[in-house]
Amino acid sequence: MDLEIKYQGRVATSADIAFINKLIAENPNDSRWALSKKLCKAWNWIQPNGALRDMLCRGLLLQLHRAGYIKLPPRRCTPNNPLLNRKKPVKVKIDQTPISTTLCKIQPLEFRQVRRRPHLEKLFNALIEQYHYLSYCHPVGEHLKYIVFAQQRPIACLSWSSAPRHIGCRDRFIGWSKDIRQNNLSLIAYNSRFLLLPWVQVSHLASHILGRMVKVLAADWQRVYHHPIYFLETFVDTQRFKGTCYRAANWIYLGNTTGRGKDDQTNKVNRSIKAVWGYPLSKDFRDQLSGGMG
Repeated sequence: MDLEIKYQGRVATSADIAFINKLIAENPNDSRWALSKKLCKAWNWIQPNGALRDMLCRGLLLQLHRAGYIKLPPRRCTPNNPLLNRKKPVKVKIDQTPISTTLCKIQPLEFRQVRRRPHLEKLFNALIEQYHYLSYCHPVGEHLKYIVFAQQRPIACLSWSSAPRHIGCRDRFIGWSKDIRQNNLSLIAYNSRFLLLPWVQVSHLASHILGRMVKVLAADWQRVYHHPIYFLETFVDTQRFKGTCYRAANWIYLGNTTGRGKDDQTNKVNRSIKAVWGYPLSKDFRDQLSGGMG
């Protein structure tokens, strides 16, 4: 049987390992980073925005090196890891005068995409850190961040990121195969944080924001990452919330998580159960997500 080494959903076969060993032998003076770049180009490991999937490639190479399948050159330097060295967002002082009114009286709302806009992104990070029950966590992979303003005051924050690799109820709802899911997962965006600031008390505001959000997110995603998205999803902690605002915004309840996490080895519940909600962005979302094979 042919050898298969799996790393974050990618598979390296015996032929792949032979190719990597040949690449190393033909480039004896290359650093690990240079070898990774050449391998990405050879295998066409490229993100939708054109950037090389260098971190994924280096992780695979390191796993093969540690397992003894290849021998990488000695490490020449230890680059700064921003994920390990990232500091917590600094607290901000903000007007907390209560906003208790009706939805029509705070219109129009302004949605600002704040990623890569330093001042506003720092504000977003700080608000999530201070007022969201999960605190701030840097989004995974492709991601966008939004602050919603009413009369120049921030009232809500939302972040969207790359979708989790496998969610049973979502994958059954879409009806795609494992291979298609691995290829097309980037066509889904995950609502990783949704915060209404605690001094804002406006009926129906949360569902209104979600309804407005779906109309702007797809266009922004296309502009920033140069590929479309066709489906949105989120988790709702069933011990804390009922998902009322998602239901009111016409999201679809898909089922619950297992409560075991993606790397579970025990088949025992080790975290809270999450309700999974989804929102199709087009009527033919299943065909789009399955590459016309749905």
